[in-house]
Amino acid sequence: MPKMKSNRSLMKRIKITGNGKVKYVHAYKGHHAPYKTPKQSRQLRRSGMLDRTDYRRIKFMIVK
Repeated sequence: MPKMKSNRSLMKRIKITGNGKVKYVHAYKGHHAPYKTPKQSRQLRRSGMLDRTDYRRIKFMIVK
């Protein structure tokens, strides 16, 4: 049986931290910037951490 492959499109969008958490970059910041509030633009700049409950959903996509 061949090796399982990681989903490369997902792997380009996330990073696995040293503790095993999943770090990602926020969406919705590419365009329409003048229509977003300064608070929204500032918060989208920071990276987010995937919630523990969502980790099971993508577990099989990030097989190493």
